[in-house]
Amino acid sequence: EEAGAEEVAPMRRVISAPKDSAPQVNSACLTLVQDGDRQMVVSVADTQNLHDPTKKKIYYNVKYDDLHEPLAGPAHPFRSDGVARGQRNHATGHVETAYMDKFTFEEQYSTFMTHGYGAEPGGNGFVGNVEALAENGADTVFSMNNAKRRKVREMVLAEVAAEDDGERPDYSAWAPARDAIKPLLTGDLTEEAKEFVTWHAARREANLRARGKLRDADGNKITDAMVVAQEEDEEGAGPKGDRSFFHGKEAKNYIGESWITPPKDRKKENDHTFIPKRCIHTWSGHTKGVQAIRFFPNHGHLLLSAGLDSKLKIWDVHGNGKCMRTYLGHEKAIKDIQWVANGERFISSSWDKKIKLWDTETGQVITTLTSGKIAYAVRGHPDADKQNILMAGQSDKKILQYDMNTGDVVQEYDQHLGAVNSVTFCDEGRRFVTSSDDKSLRVWEYGIPVVMKYIADPTMHSMPTVAASPNGNWLACQSLDNQIMIYSTKDRFRLNKKKRFTGHSNAGYACQVGFSPDMRFIMSGDADGKLHFWDWKSQKIFKTLKCHDKVVIGCEWHPLEQSKVATCSWDGTIKYWD
Repeated sequence: EEAGAEEVAPMRRVISAPKDSAPQVNSACLTLVQDGDRQMVVSVADTQNLHDPTKKKIYYNVKYDDLHEPLAGPAHPFRSDGVARGQRNHATGHVETAYMDKFTFEEQYSTFMTHGYGAEPGGNGFVGNVEALAENGADTVFSMNNAKRRKVREMVLAEVAAEDDGERPDYSAWAPARDAIKPLLTGDLTEEAKEFVTWHAARREANLRARGKLRDADGNKITDAMVVAQEEDEEGAGPKGDRSFFHGKEAKNYIGESWITPPKDRKKENDHTFIPKRCIHTWSGHTKGVQAIRFFPNHGHLLLSAGLDSKLKIWDVHGNGKCMRTYLGHEKAIKDIQWVANGERFISSSWDKKIKLWDTETGQVITTLTSGKIAYAVRGHPDADKQNILMAGQSDKKILQYDMNTGDVVQEYDQHLGAVNSVTFCDEGRRFVTSSDDKSLRVWEYGIPVVMKYIADPTMHSMPTVAASPNGNWLACQSLDNQIMIYSTKDRFRLNKKKRFTGHSNAGYACQVGFSPDMRFIMSGDADGKLHFWDWKSQKIFKTLKCHDKVVIGCEWHPLEQSKVATCSWDGTIKYWD
């Protein structure tokens, strides 16, 4: 009984906690929204007015004012300036547009620069010197009364008087008048400057006479005939407009040779031509564009240039590269130039309708020719016994043959229907070819005013420049449809259809064409300031150089150093390439 009397411990039921097999998700700051037919879990910030401005969808009915509020938000935790990338429209933050009229800006700017304070652009008080703000009562320089202006003036004068030691001049606004600057007198100028000033004054006087604005003391107009008659009465009177200035050191060397004498140590380097690669010298002396350049015949130690500033200049090529002489005489831009008599003289034609024959060494004008029309092209006869013959292609559709010894017109060639642009001798001077604005080429027998051959085609364009090859067998014509046409001088002046050079842009410009001395290359400038070299056999562009900023109007191959080329442009510079 005792054993059965032992108490039996009651049994306890253990219940385990339920387990959730779903992944734990942090639902803080998340909410469920309806996006069309489906539900999405998005951030609570996207359902309030704290949403990201770069988001494309908004999950609440936003107010109109909230859409047009400026961007705002917390500082970016990883950027030094603290501005989030999405809230920037400037390198240093967010810039908002504000309007301020010009008077208000000038008023506050002048006040800040004068007194050191100014109104804050947002309209929230002032910025700058607080003491000056309180002293002036927040007045601007435009709102000060007369009493304050007098006070400021007295303060400025007192400061100037305190700092003045009596040695330095007073340049303040209320200082006494200073002595006038001493004018530059004619006696202070050099001899060349005096000649230039005299020439410029004579040219200005001639322009005023031509326009009828120059009058004498009685109010009568002064004409050119009156001036010529007065000059004839004066002893030693010479032409007022023709001047020349020598810029070299000496006109003759120690053995008495002239400065135009070719150097004896310069000879032909080689018979093989190479394309230039770099610019080795730049001449810049013309104030306007350069229209044409010509190397000294057979030697090339001097370079003649014609400028649109009505000046002619000769440059040293082998020496120091400086300007040797300047020729002044034309009243308008120079159109064309040409050496004659082996470089002892040269011809120039200008838009002033005059043709001048110059002495290269002394700079004197030997002859002045005019027919009342502009000579677009001038050429001397290539024969040594006909150096007094000049051919001039004119704007009145004629080619005039001058005898420069007498100044008379000995022959007139009149068959073209437009202005004559070029005259080119061929066949050892027995014939010459002319091109015109009538889009044709005409071949003439020298001395006979009858066209030997007329070359025209409906597909032809005007050819303003023509160049003869060194062997005399070919003519290269610069056509205005961006190509160079080749004509044979031996085969009845036929067009060589197998040789046509394209790839440059010269439409509207009379860009000069040139052959290399060994006939391996042909070159031409274009309107983009480039110089193109073509291979004569393959007709492909061999090389292109970017030479100038404006059109390359002229290019010349050196007669001795056969791998050097000179170019000129309307940007006013002449460049020498090697």
